[in-house]
Order: sequence, then C-alpha cells, then structure tokens
Amino acid sequence: MKTRRIGTVDVSSIGLGAMPMSVEGRPDEARSLATVHAALDAGVTLIDTADAYHQHAGEVGHNESLIAKALATHERGSEVLVATKGGHLRPGDGSWTVNGSPEYLKRAAEASLGRLGVEAIGLYQFHRPDPQVPYEESVGALRELLDEGKILQAGISNANPEQIRTANEILGGRLVSVQNQLSPAFRSSEPELDLCTEMGIAFLPWSPFGGIRAAGELGSRFAPFAEVARARGVSPYQVCLAWLLAKSPVVVPIPGASRPGSVRDSVGAAELVLGAEEIERLNAA
Repeated sequence: MKTRRIGTVDVSSIGLGAMPMSVEGRPDEARSLATVHAALDAGVTLIDTADAYHQHAGEVGHNESLIAKALATHERGSEVLVATKGGHLRPGDGSWTVNGSPEYLKRAAEASLGRLGVEAIGLYQFHRPDPQVPYEESVGALRELLDEGKILQAGISNANPEQIRTANEILGGRLVSVQNQLSPAFRSSEPELDLCTEMGIAFLPWSPFGGIRAAGELGSRFAPFAEVARARGVSPYQVCLAWLLAKSPVVVPIPGASRPGSVRDSVGAAELVLGAEEIERLNAA
C-alpha cells in the first residue's frame, strides 16, 4: 500500500470512512467488523469516524465503539491512525445539529477517548463550525487538548480558507488536516484543497463518490468516469479515487464502506495511475 502523510504519521493513501456502518441502513455488526478487518488486511491504516456517526439518540459514539472493537480483534489494529471528530450532533430524529463551545468539545473528546480505549486520540477534528460560537474559541479547545496530550494531532472539517488559516494560527502551526467534501458532484472545495497543498496540510475528501445515496450513480451521472473505468478494466469508484489522488500529494480519500468487497475495490485505486489526458477528461466531466 502506498502511503501519504498526515502531520507526523504516514498512512495508507486510501483510508476508510466508517460512517455507513453506523447510520441509517447500516449492516449488522458482524458484517461491519468484517468490513474493517478487510480494510486492515488490504493495508489501510487510516480510519475516519466521529461521535455523531450513529442512528438513535441513545447511542452516541456507536461508530467509535465499533471501530475500537474491530481494531482490538485484528492483529494489525495497533497500526491504524483513528481520526475522530466532535462538534456535530444527531438528536436521533435524522437531523444534524452543531455545538462548537469549548466546554462541549472538551467533554466530547474525553468521551471519544474512552470509547476508543486509547491514552490519546491519534487525530481529533472539529467537525463543523458553529455559527453561535467564535471559530477561534472552538479551535482553542483543540489547542488545549493538544497541550494536555489528550489528542496527538488536530484537524478541522467543513472549513473555508479563512478558517483554515485561523485554525493553523490558533494551533501554533499544528493544524495537520482539513476534511471537506470533494467529489465529481461537489467541487467547490477546490480553493481549500489548493490552500492545503500550499501549506502542506493533509486534505481528506469526505463523500468522494457523492454520498451514500448517489454513489451508485457515479458512472451514469459522470460518463467519463465510466468510460475510463471500462478502458482500464476497473470500477468507476477506483477511477474517482485515483482522480482525487492525482489532484495533490496532500489528498487522502476516505471512501465510506459497509461491505468487505467495497473496501477491496477502493484500495485498488492506490495503484491506479491516470494519464494526463484521462485526468483532463475527468476534470471536465
């Protein structure tokens, strides 16, 4: 497995987005564990989770607990960088809310620490800006968690260029990752990607296939991805991930999965090198 860097840690160039294993439509636990184990068997060493990845109100942290169990039951579990997030909440009615208060974020990080069963969280990310809380105050909580050794690295998610610069300043140059949406259907995070490339900060595109519901339509909605896939004898999903990898050396895609077969297919993108003409066609799709 080829690697890329997040802060001080080398990780697999393709990560695993664990959200589909805990939200609506999730599989049973056995299949979820098999999915995570398939990722580790394939060389994946980055798993993205969050305390808000759950379905019902009373199961906050469902995904974190699931990942902890999967890692504890695999011989390579200790090699994985687990990236989790706080600041986004799910009341249990299908909606999403935010809470970026420093007090809440610190409590949330402590709770995540316990569920993951680690002494320090490998990468903790502020999940989504809270319009009711100054951004500097929210990121300040991450700085305190870093200084206290409760998290080893800090990142942000769903941020704009100004917030990226602000976060890096508040963290004293220690911002290591930005997790924004980027896919063939959603390309408005290009300015953030360009800034991350300039600053040497890892960029983790979430929903690289366009989201759980839209993923199955990738090849039909964006014909060039299907055309390149047919010519290469691979899936449109592999082409999509290879396209993202080609955008910048700081990109580390985190495709979601809930089946072992999906993981194995995604990981194949690490070895798929696209030509300049193919990339141009995909950029224009």
